[in-house]
Amino acid sequence: MPKAAPDPIAKEEMATEKPVTPTEEQLEILEYNFCKVNKHPDPTTLCLIAAETGLSEEQTLKWFKQRLAEWRKSEGLPSQSGSVRD
Repeated sequence: MPKAAPDPIAKEEMATEKPVTPTEEQLEILEYNFCKVNKHPDPTTLCLIAAETGLSEEQTLKWFKQRLAEWRKSEGLPSQSGSVRD
């Protein structure tokens, strides 16, 4: 008898991590890297930042994406890079 296909919703829930609020120390590291180093860290840099903060790479990437969106909004820039408005 064939096995039932895995439930796609259950798989998604397992793949995503619970939201984590960074500690003050983690925020200092994240903000320093965002403001002084690079708003768009490459995978290697992202891995190093994650290791330094103790957050997962997924959590670190999510933080950078959210922080970039906040920064773009504060600068009056389009929400998506590459978007041009007349």
